[in-house]
This record gives sequence, C-alpha cells and structure tokens, in this order.
Amino acid sequence: MDLSYDVSLARMREDIDRLAEIGQTARGGADRPSFSAADREVRGWLAEVAARFGFTLRTDGIGNVFIGPPPESRPPGAPVWTGSHLDTVPDGGPFDGILGSVAAIEVLRTIAENQVSLARPVEAVIFADEEGNYHHLLGSRALVEDFSWDRLENFQGRDGDLLTDALEGMGWDPLQATDTAVGGAAVDSFFELHIEQGPVLESQGFDIGIVTSIVGLGAAEVVFLGRQDHAGTTPMHQRIDPMIATGTFLSHLPDIASAVSDEAVITSGLIDVQPGGANIVPRKVTLTVDFRASQDRELELLQEHMIASAKRATSGTEVVADVRVSSMTSPVQMDVALREDLNDLAAARGYRATSIASGAGHDSQNMARLAPTAMIFVPSIGGRSHTPEELSTWDDVEKGSNLLLDAVLRRAR
Repeated sequence: MDLSYDVSLARMREDIDRLAEIGQTARGGADRPSFSAADREVRGWLAEVAARFGFTLRTDGIGNVFIGPPPESRPPGAPVWTGSHLDTVPDGGPFDGILGSVAAIEVLRTIAENQVSLARPVEAVIFADEEGNYHHLLGSRALVEDFSWDRLENFQGRDGDLLTDALEGMGWDPLQATDTAVGGAAVDSFFELHIEQGPVLESQGFDIGIVTSIVGLGAAEVVFLGRQDHAGTTPMHQRIDPMIATGTFLSHLPDIASAVSDEAVITSGLIDVQPGGANIVPRKVTLTVDFRASQDRELELLQEHMIASAKRATSGTEVVADVRVSSMTSPVQMDVALREDLNDLAAARGYRATSIASGAGHDSQNMARLAPTAMIFVPSIGGRSHTPEELSTWDDVEKGSNLLLDAVLRRAR
C-alpha cells in the first residue's frame, strides 16, 4: 500500500491548541459540556473548518455532527466513518476526544489536498455528549437506537437542567432527537483514535495500542430519603439522616467491586444533598454511580451488589434507599480483521504496537453494534486523563494520526 500520505502535525497542533482555549478553566483545563455556550463555540469552529476546505456539514437531531466531501466529489457507497467527541468532563484535559476528532478532520483534509481516489466516501463524525452529562455516550447511542420521548424528556444534566431544554436552547426541535438511529447498511466501518488514558503504553515503551475490547458501562442514581430537621435541636437518636446511610454506602464501594472481580470498578463522583444547608439534617441525598466490568454478567453482578449494599446501608434506620439504573452498555469486541489491518499498517510505519483492552468507555462500543469498528490508542504521559494535566507527546499524536489515515485509506479504497 502507498504510504506516501502524512497528516499535517502543525495544522493539528493549531487545532488542538485552539480548542483548548474554548471553555478554559482557571486550572488550565476545559469545561465544555455538550449544548453549553462553549459547545456552541466549538460547533461554530467546526462550521468554519468545514467551509474553509469545502466540506459539507450536517447535524442530526441529537447534536452529532457529520463532515464529509461535497456531493460533486463524493464516491458512491456507504461511508467510512472516523471521529470522536469534543465535549469534556468538568475541568478536563486537552486530548480526550479532541485528538480523535481533530485527527478525523485532518484525514479529510489530507485526502482532499492530495485528491486521493477512493471507492467509498470518508466522513468525520463528532459525537454529542460522549462524557455523559445527560446520558452515557448519548450521541453514539442515539445512532444505534432511537430514544423514546418518555426517556428523552427525563434526561437531566449535572446541573439539573433538562436535555430537552438544552436542545431547544440550541435552536433545535427536541422531537427530532427521537429519530436519529441509522441502519448498519448506512455505515461501512468506523475508526476512532484516542489517548490511552492509562499508563500501559508509556510504561512498556509502545507507540500504539490496538484495542481488543471496550469495558461495559453502567450508570445509576442511588437515592437515600430521610427527614429534614434542625441540626441543632434534633437529638441524634431521633434523626432520620440519609447522609449517614450515604457514608456507609460509599465506604463499601471497594467491597462491591472486589466481590465481582479484580478488574471491576465502581465510582461515585457526584452527590446532591437536599435541601443543602450546613445547619439542616438533609431530607434527600442523591449519588450518581458509575460501574464498569469486562463481562455482561459481571456488570449485572455489580448492579445486584450495589442494590443490596444500598439496602444494607439503611438497616436499622427509617431511611429509605432507592436505586435507579439509567443505562447499561455492554462490553464489546473490536473487529478482528480491522485489528489485523492496523497491526500490518503499524509495522509498515515502523511503529511498535501492542494489543490492549480499554477500561474506559468510548463511542466505538456503540459503533461496533452498527459496523466493523477499530480503535487506536496513543500513550498518555503518566497515564493521566480527565484532568488538566492530561498530556500526550506530539510525536505520538503524529504516529497515531498517520496510522488512522492509513487505516481509513485502506478501507475506503
């Protein structure tokens, strides 16, 4: 295969540096949830880039963005998709999702500049709300299955805002978000470049990780209901305090995970206390819980142990526990043939590659339900991610992006 094409690292650096300024936090990170003011600015940037290079851009009902060649230069057939996301976790880093999105756009630019002849089109896809402010992997999930209106109107963000209101705030009709799924015949294949978000590649000296599988994800709310009272005048033995049950539940999270497997994890990173006063015994405590495992049965066991642990945390009290699982995304395997292609292409470039499983969730696990899917990892310095200190070297960025380009070209030719 002709490997004479290379991405422009200088152009990619300019893009990544520009995006790091949008929604920048005091700590130098980025706070860019989907459908926020910062997200609108990013979408404006995408439109400018598409217009500058003569690409088409369309947005579906839930906010996924598709960028591709103009009709006059578009080959027939189902497209090869490549992309990632541009939303961030609160105070997140400059590479998570951003690398794969910028690299996808750079693949399009490289193809256009070199007038590469293709048998099928290539499109860049920027997924909405990958980080799950409103729902885990929202945009890619909506491509696999339509959300009913009953589900959609109940999705709330971290700040308590409704997804339907956020979509209206973008100037969109929320009803369009119930009609977003595409059939498998609409997509030939999908490739995603991403930072590893862990220490394996760097510590073992690999340039590239070729992902074998992606962990299963569960999301839940654990609610403890008690009785609101005065913090100074209510005796301790007369309180129905949901915060005490919350503390007990949180202290047993490691036990829930270890009861399932050595690799299973469970995390609560967000707690809402109502009514939320220092001098009030709270009425209600709501925890968001993220749980992950590599097998479907392990994911189910995590759910079962979590529910049992919440009930035990209220034992001997009048506090009521309620567990509401909002989503379950099964673990998936990446396409074997595409993985073999990536190994061959990496070797042709002289890159040192290894197989690696992903402990983080990605849009690729939804895309794998639609079409053959592959993921490429590049090393993360110190294994850091979801923090302003998240970093990968520009050399690794270039290697991963060139491998993505090679893989997309092989498939699209």
